[in-house]
Amino acid sequence: MRGKLIVFEGIEGSGKTTQIQYLRQWLDSKLINDRLSDYPTGVIVTRQPGGTSIGQQIRQVLLQPAAGTESLTSTSELLLYAADRAHHVERILLPALETGHLVLCDRYTASTVAYQGYGRKLDLDLINTLNSIATGGLNSDLTLWLKLDVAQGLKRMNARGTADRIEQAGIDFHRRVHTGFATQAQDNTFITVDGSLSQEAVAENIQAIVLNYLQQWYAL
Repeated sequence: MRGKLIVFEGIEGSGKTTQIQYLRQWLDSKLINDRLSDYPTGVIVTRQPGGTSIGQQIRQVLLQPAAGTESLTSTSELLLYAADRAHHVERILLPALETGHLVLCDRYTASTVAYQGYGRKLDLDLINTLNSIATGGLNSDLTLWLKLDVAQGLKRMNARGTADRIEQAGIDFHRRVHTGFATQAQDNTFITVDGSLSQEAVAENIQAIVLNYLQQWYAL
């Protein structure tokens, strides 16, 4: 039986990376102790960009602050994300799903729509076409949107210290990104999770959502 792809989306500071680790620990426990012991095969955590060795190099170009006077254009940024996604899907996601794994992925196509479409104001039709090419039609089985106020997200981000190139964009950019996620959520492509709660409360809410899907997928 094919595995399942669970994607985490959200603005900067929404807690995606932390919540992925919480969910992985919870899923690992269920695989060992509960009725999931026979299936799925296991849990894999990955990310876009940077889920492969080539992707790590692309991620460095995308996220490192501009050196000197040369900066990355919005279009070249979009194409680099598409290149990372195409390689990641072929090398990581498809093989993992074909071998029956649960895959937890930090960002997927919705981030490109939100960041490059709404944030950078690039053509949404072009983005959708590139996403379709890069994924080969692979959609997530579940997308969790950690919804958080932009100001709160930036406050969390600033508390971490050094910001990458995307994080350094102005607040208006991040507000547009939030609008991009919110617009997609209206189309019922996401399950929305309140990211303003404590880490533990968010984790419990995510576990309840994922358990419901596991029961559907694996007839528990």
